Amino acid sequence: MENKAVEHVHCLIIGSGPAGYTAAIYAARAALKPVLYQGIQPGGQLTITTEVENYPGYPEGIQGPEMMVDFEKQAVRMGADIRFGLATKVDFSQRPFKVWIDEEKEMSADAVIIATGASAKWLNLESEQRLNGFGVSACAVCDGFFFRGKEVAIVGAGDTACEEALYLSKLASNVHMIVRKGEDGMKASKVMQDRVKATPNIKVYWNSETADIAGENRVTAVHIRNNQSGTITEIPISGFFVAIGHQPNSDIFKDFLTMDEAGYIQTIPGSSRTNIEGVFAAGDVQDKIYRQAVTAAGSGCMAALDAERFLSALAHA
Repeated sequence: MENKAVEHVHCLIIGSGPAGYTAAIYAARAALKPVLYQGIQPGGQLTITTEVENYPGYPEGIQGPEMMVDFEKQAVRMGADIRFGLATKVDFSQRPFKVWIDEEKEMSADAVIIATGASAKWLNLESEQRLNGFGVSACAVCDGFFFRGKEVAIVGAGDTACEEALYLSKLASNVHMIVRKGEDGMKASKVMQDRVKATPNIKVYWNSETADIAGENRVTAVHIRNNQSGTITEIPISGFFVAIGHQPNSDIFKDFLTMDEAGYIQTIPGSSRTNIEGVFAAGDVQDKIYRQAVTAAGSGCMAALDAERFLSALAHA
């Protein structure tokens, strides 16, 4: 196959959630002529979220996919070039940086903003995927409000699972926490375990796994299997939360960028700058603490401003 011409852009944005689209809005307004590739899931994790009630500016709430359409429209109106396509390989060893789209189209860029997000880890149950957004969620802080006064379940054994169980305990009538191992095998820090155990409306099911989630159009119950006895208990619930971790979508960058042990891209504190000058990271691919749409959007703004300053300095060098 003959080589196609390499397309050069001033500012390339990889990813299209709140971080990517916000970066595109700011970069376009700064006349950086950004090109954004949307990735495998245009709009990111919010496209599998139903109601969003905690993003400023939407007093009546908004559907996640609709909100991402609004973000995209605003970026386009500002002049951003939004494209379908998945970044499959990069070379950040020298500038201009090289990025391959869908394994064939080669791009070069003076600055790159990475906003590829993170993907929630799931249990891989058919019912979990079918009811995702209809009572099944991977974010208690995002969706716990909808289950005020109701019974919910959460699966997980780390600090995040404990934090989310405690958060849910303030909203839900009862929280059923499913932990695969016994008390001695729980990954959470002792202080978090103690807080969970001391909360009267959290019931922990040790040595247990989720056998299935029941419900036709919405979650109605969870079937919990005890790994020691094999018995299955049905608990009526309205919400089921998965808190077994997130996987940052950062694999293609690992040969060039500094990451933590989980694969989150490390940025210089107070900025979006990575260890490579001219490469910036925003949103959930570098944030394992907050993971909210509004914080992702804020970091997308930071990345665009950082890229603008970098490119301006480059032009005047």
